[in-house]
Amino acid sequence: MRRGIAVGTAVVLVLEALTIAFVNWILGLAVRHQSMSLAGLDSDAMAIGSWVGGALFGLFLILCAVLVVRIVRRDEMTGRAARIVLIVCAVVHGVVGALVVGLIGWYAFVVMMVILGGLVATLLMYAPEDRPREAAESGTANGNGGELPPPATA
Repeated sequence: MRRGIAVGTAVVLVLEALTIAFVNWILGLAVRHQSMSLAGLDSDAMAIGSWVGGALFGLFLILCAVLVVRIVRRDEMTGRAARIVLIVCAVVHGVVGALVVGLIGWYAFVVMMVILGGLVATLLMYAPEDRPREAAESGTANGNGGELPPPATA
């Protein structure tokens, strides 16, 4: 079940990346063809900014999808840096979901929350186990043959 959720999350992240890149490309074309200006900025600079922003955000989402696919292939969580990138991606989806509800509507909010739920589910289902417990079970934590100390009573 956890592989299915993670694969679904990766697919949705790729679709979202393509959608974000496409929308920013269209916005850049619209700004360029209508010669729009904002506070005296050149319309070409605004169009290029839209294209670069869409490409960077799309590449970030593709990176997150690749990390999720890597987790699925290994059937375990990857390193600390990958977890941090996926957590940042989840936080971004939460913030964008909060903004999108006022700008676009509840449908877009629900889509963003489904993606956020997939990311959080992937992070939780593939969470690494506690390191001290593994070390204690292997007998290297406290040097007493792998036995845990008795619990302290208050």
